[in-house]
Amino acid sequence: MTVCETTDFMYPMKADIYFPILTQGDYGQPKKDWVYDRTIVCNATPVGGAGTEDIKPETFLQYENKLIARTGNDPRLSSNGSYNAITNILITNIRSANDSVIYKETAGARTGRGTIYEIATVEPFTGPFGDTEYYKMLWRRTENQTVGD
Repeated sequence: MTVCETTDFMYPMKADIYFPILTQGDYGQPKKDWVYDRTIVCNATPVGGAGTEDIKPETFLQYENKLIARTGNDPRLSSNGSYNAITNILITNIRSANDSVIYKETAGARTGRGTIYEIATVEPFTGPFGDTEYYKMLWRRTENQTVGD
């Protein structure tokens, strides 16, 4: 695993990965305290594009914000070498190579800060010789944007 990755034409963006420290509350309920693990280089683009609606006008307004992403290293592997379930990974501060945040919140508690995403799927893409070339993912905006604050 590369410790200090740099952006390039395949992975022109950076994103921060957070993993939880799991504890129990007073009544035995699980509690996650999110801790920064590392910055990865990636490429993330919106699902659908400008021709689709992010806000669905149904009985309750629902904000759908999903990104298709790609990175060269397995996002489930932490910097200390342990694997995490995709339900225990948060991604935020998706930014360009010059550290300008691309996907940010415009309302609520995180106004002006990077949107928090969770990983919906991770699929390794293998090349013709059986080596994993990259990991393709679907990231979805977390409903609770105050996680980790």
